Order: sequence, then structure tokens, then C-alpha cells
Amino acid sequence: MIREDIEEKLRNAFQPAHLEVVDESYRHNVPAGSESHFKVVIVSERFTGQRFLARHRAIYSELTTELSGSVHALALHTYTEKEWAGLQDTVLASPNCRGAGTLA
Repeated sequence: MIREDIEEKLRNAFQPAHLEVVDESYRHNVPAGSESHFKVVIVSERFTGQRFLARHRAIYSELTTELSGSVHALALHTYTEKEWAGLQDTVLASPNCRGAGTLA
């Protein structure tokens, strides 16, 4: 399963203090059972001193296989432990699907 592959790769690469990989495909205009839209919340000290763009690039480089395959969207929420502590009790919502068209 793609969600588990993403989770394993991110755990190995970033040793996160917190990691959530959420399959949000059901919220989008895709066939039932699709694994194409994910939200990742990751807290790692590896991100210390990095801007968000560098953090995202590091994640993209770990997930090249998934991103070149069936993953259509990846919402990334990347934090250091200090940043994460300031966000407790905050809901991290993904944007609504902006895809057009209907399923055949």
C-alpha cells in the first residue's frame, strides 16, 4: 500500500518525533480505492535551520518513486519539534480538491 510505503521511507529518512500520513483520496474526484492524495504531517529535528522549501524538497527526493507513479497530490506540513509544540491543538486542514470533471 502506498501510504505505508510513504510512512516507512519518511521514518527511515527523517527519524521523526511525530509522523502522520493520511490518505485523503476519498475527498477527491477519484475512483473508490484510489491512493492518490495524501497529507503528511512530519516533525523532525532534521528540519532545524531549513526553510519550508528545503524541507519539501528533501521529502520529494525521498518519495520520487511514489510521486512519479500514482500519487497525484501531497500536502506537506513540516515542522521542527519547537515549531510543533507551538501548534498543539491546531487543526491542519488540507485544501479542498480543485480537480475538474466527473468520473466515467
